[in-house]
Amino acid sequence: MNRPCPSGELPGMPESCARDFAGSTTPAATRPRVKAVDRSQLTWQMLDVERLVEADHPVRAVWELVGRLDLSGYYAAIEAVEGAAGRTPWDPRLLVSLWVYAYSRGISSAREISRRCGYEPAFQWLCGLEPINYHTLSDFRVAHSATLRELFVQLLGVLSAEGLITLERVMHDGTKIKAQAAKSSFCRAERLAEHVAAARQQVEAMGDPQAEESAGQKAAQQRALREHQQRLDEAVAQLGQLRASRSAEKGQAVRVSTTDPEARVMKQADGGFAPSYNVQVSTDAAHKLIVGVAVSQSSNDWAELVGAVQQVQENCKDKPKQVVADAGFTNRTNVVALAAQGIDFVGSPRELGPDNGGGQERRGVRPEYYRERFEYDPQQDVFRCPRGTVLTHIGCKRRRGAVEHAYRADRQACQACPFQQPCCGRETGKPRSVSRVEEPPAMVTFIERMQTDPAKAIYRQRSEVAEFPNAWIKAKLGIRQFRLRGLVKVGLEALWACLTYNIQQWIRLSWRQKLVSLAG
Repeated sequence: MNRPCPSGELPGMPESCARDFAGSTTPAATRPRVKAVDRSQLTWQMLDVERLVEADHPVRAVWELVGRLDLSGYYAAIEAVEGAAGRTPWDPRLLVSLWVYAYSRGISSAREISRRCGYEPAFQWLCGLEPINYHTLSDFRVAHSATLRELFVQLLGVLSAEGLITLERVMHDGTKIKAQAAKSSFCRAERLAEHVAAARQQVEAMGDPQAEESAGQKAAQQRALREHQQRLDEAVAQLGQLRASRSAEKGQAVRVSTTDPEARVMKQADGGFAPSYNVQVSTDAAHKLIVGVAVSQSSNDWAELVGAVQQVQENCKDKPKQVVADAGFTNRTNVVALAAQGIDFVGSPRELGPDNGGGQERRGVRPEYYRERFEYDPQQDVFRCPRGTVLTHIGCKRRRGAVEHAYRADRQACQACPFQQPCCGRETGKPRSVSRVEEPPAMVTFIERMQTDPAKAIYRQRSEVAEFPNAWIKAKLGIRQFRLRGLVKVGLEALWACLTYNIQQWIRLSWRQKLVSLAG
């Protein structure tokens, strides 16, 4: 026999207990009465849109800040005018706010934004309960690239006016973000030619839409095929550029993606490789705000620093006083270039000459015969090996911004030495040679400064500041893989993400503080 539920449990009666009562012979007068859920009904509800979100909701801050920016670049492109016929477009302030708030929620899909405008309070509040087509949102995101860049610069001006950007110290870093392309989409020239021929045949075979009921579908299929053929043509162009690059000269296999031809295979943080873009982010150290962003196809960071500093100067109308970057950006070219601009550079000095320990180890040289064990006599301009053999100067050349002097031992003296094998390693048939790098004055000053404790202390702060925006963009905004394709559109998506990041930091550092002070 089933035990009846206690009277105190009636309002929240378990389902099993309700079934027991339904099948029991308990008199109707003593059965518990509960309110059933009726979903087969229509209701009229009075809804106050303004009260959909609370006063301190982030969406209100986004709407307020976007309203403070000059959106004239967006309005200038609108053809509809008062008093004339035509469809009325959405307010750019609304579309910018929708994208910024969506990115802040980790949403980068135009379809998902359109869907949420139908049920999520914050999106409903923004659009005033009006539905927005996803095509409108998608087209707006990739249009007006110059205006979006100007919007980012305007935001930097607002942040600077509030004392949140100082440019006293800017820390730079790069991060790899995966492209919207699979590894299997990469192919060589022969396979690519087959794809191009097949695509052209498909386009020609489609013809014009015939049946009225399927005209829209056929037009969409034609458009998709044309876009596919355009990507293949772009892949052919990118293949030609790669063949002319240094990688092709080394005999490496040249492949491009048929879905995103401008993507490049890059090494990831986990050690694997994937089609990616290299996103360069410059961060002001005062409040970890982004002051510059760019997207590169290069997997190497060495050539990106000077351009990044120039972009910071263009965005903020002033150059940073100090720039901090890791070993990937520390080279003579960057050190000399920043010194010429009067910018203090803090980086990771390392042995830049060709005779580093790793290279000597790979050649089979024993540690007791490494380059640093050779004594240099500046008066005679010669080196002496640990066994006393003299290496004379044989020439010099410019290498990576420095002058590299080469020294070589006499062949007969080297072959007669009983320690030739541990000294020369695998190159026992050649006399031992070493090099001496004559650094430019700026590099000498940089190396000396990086030996001091204050410079080391500044460099230790680099990861905390420079890597914070990258982690935020990937973890909180969800930008671990770009949704768009192509270098230009990927750059716009990165710009939207950095714009959103800065607005989120403004909400935390300024907007909420003002709300608290007003409430107090």
